[in-house]
Amino acid sequence: MRAAELPTAQTRVLVWDLPIRLSHWALALLVAAAYVTWRLNWMDWHARAGDAVLALVCFRILWGFFGSDTARFAFFLASPRAGLAHLAHGLRREPDRQLGHNPAGGWMVLLLLALLLAETLTGLYVAGNVADEGPLTEITPPAIANALTDLHAWLWQALLAAVALHLLAILIYGVAKGQNLLAPMITGRKRLPRPQSPPRVIGAARAALLAGCGALAAALIIHLLSP
Repeated sequence: MRAAELPTAQTRVLVWDLPIRLSHWALALLVAAAYVTWRLNWMDWHARAGDAVLALVCFRILWGFFGSDTARFAFFLASPRAGLAHLAHGLRREPDRQLGHNPAGGWMVLLLLALLLAETLTGLYVAGNVADEGPLTEITPPAIANALTDLHAWLWQALLAAVALHLLAILIYGVAKGQNLLAPMITGRKRLPRPQSPPRVIGAARAALLAGCGALAAALIIHLLSP
């Protein structure tokens, strides 16, 4: 056996902290809830799900600047060229050596957060416009009001497409590349080649503070935009 074919010693590394995992699965559940309540025309509950999504997105943005290493945008956002280069080898079977998001996955995170933020903000305006009581209703020209309403619907379709692409990527990585991306988002840990220095993990106190700040920011936005 050649040296390059020798098995590489691995170690279990904590790559995803608890706030990342909780916010990830909470967002997944809330998007599903928003879809179900929309289909059933339970618009009050649909709006509540959107408000909760906005609070979590605000927290995730804050955590992207002040959280654990693998949660920080500066840690996982690579250049677009690096993202495309990674996708060029998307079907190559190889061990997972990535501490956190891969170059393409980092851009997917940014896309999903942007879509979620835009969808919730336009949803707040649409709710106010439908009720004819929103603070922007009287001062927004009809053409812009209609455009925002249409944009909310288009963004929802774009979000569903992005979620489907995200799930497809997880499936492809598992089948074609032999990399399990789902289990680490549940346990927080994955096996990586040694030596691998664990990322810095921020404690629960800062996470709680930033969660409170995210909820406060969402409440302020909701107060300003909703009826």
